[in-house]
Amino acid sequence: MKKGIHPELYDVTVKCSCGAEFKTLSTKKEIHIEICSQCHPFFTGKQKIVDSAGKIEKFRRKYGDIKMPQKKASAPAQ
Repeated sequence: MKKGIHPELYDVTVKCSCGAEFKTLSTKKEIHIEICSQCHPFFTGKQKIVDSAGKIEKFRRKYGDIKMPQKKASAPAQ
């Protein structure tokens, strides 16, 4: 390997917003993440809504009071 062209590697602890931590190598000195394998719904099987941009509230404000029209029940065919 050539000297002087590779970035510096650091031993870092990755910290998740759920409180989980794990160690890895990185070119960054510290890493903070929002979702990890211990809190992600795919791995845990629990439903957790992550809405960092307020999209759910915006949708509910825009479409929350609209009710879908109900289909009328037709008479049974004889």
